[in-house]
Amino acid sequence: MLKVLYAGSPEAAAKTLEILLNRTMPGENTKLLNDEIKIVGVLTNPPAMQGRHHDLIPTPVQVVAEKSGIPVFTPEHLDSACREKILPLGADILVCFAYGHIFGPKFLSMFKFGGINLHPSLLPKYRGCTPVPAAILNRDSKTGISIQKIVQDMDCGNLLVQKEIELDFTETADSLLEKSAILGAREFAELLNDIEKNQSIMEGVPQTGEVSYSELIKKEDGKIDWSKSALAIDAKIRAYTPDPGTFTSDGKLNLKIIKAKPAENPVTACADGTASSKAVPGMVLAFDKKNGIYIACGEGQLIVTELQWQGKKAMNYKDFMNGSRNFIGTVLQ
Repeated sequence: MLKVLYAGSPEAAAKTLEILLNRTMPGENTKLLNDEIKIVGVLTNPPAMQGRHHDLIPTPVQVVAEKSGIPVFTPEHLDSACREKILPLGADILVCFAYGHIFGPKFLSMFKFGGINLHPSLLPKYRGCTPVPAAILNRDSKTGISIQKIVQDMDCGNLLVQKEIELDFTETADSLLEKSAILGAREFAELLNDIEKNQSIMEGVPQTGEVSYSELIKKEDGKIDWSKSALAIDAKIRAYTPDPGTFTSDGKLNLKIIKAKPAENPVTACADGTASSKAVPGMVLAFDKKNGIYIACGEGQLIVTELQWQGKKAMNYKDFMNGSRNFIGTVLQ
């Protein structure tokens, strides 16, 4: 039997764990993982305070694990006390996806086959913590997943698997992460089946090509610069969905832009009859009941279909315009 310790925290990692526990891919009946492979424990971040009442909320990975009756470990640090709790599991391999902590040599030494990590990019491109938003922001035509051996240097391990994902420029960060999680589950399963069968793990191949890094995204990074092109602004909105989100302002209140798309057929005139080509970036040009709200950009126009005033609930563009009748002509900042 191959015993697995699974490490991860967010929703995408929970999706991968759920598929491995079910041993089948969504919508398929073929067994994905053989019966000689068992997830004996889960390592995840501690519950975090959320909401106005500061309730302690467990990670999505913890929720999935507890539903399946799997032991869950939520240490603040991967220290000796943590190792003493995990060692009795007798895990042979560490399988990681989006856990967010560095595994030291003492921790990795507990596992006969070491550790493997799923990274949602085509390494060595976009090493770091935000590879999915980076691919969307840069309007890449493809990205992918990499499963690598875990080493001390971040995202530098030998590659065991790489699979490409074609992009059509409608993906959001959450939809692309889910796609990566599902594909990653399949590839994890094939690797684990092979390791269990051969009782060994392949060396993998060193990463080659140009190295690039994805950077931590802060809330303020979500501010929209209307002097950018509609294509660039659309990419930012999708890359920052659901977190941290994108926003602008009418000069008084912040306004979240939740869903939008570049206009294929831009309006030619503003509501006052002047040519839209003369509008300053950020000007709200028109409202079309079939399409949405048209906003001028540095190049092209953006059609907004879902938005949210500060302190209000999110609304579709029709409901929004019913309550914001003087919105047309506003220059957003």
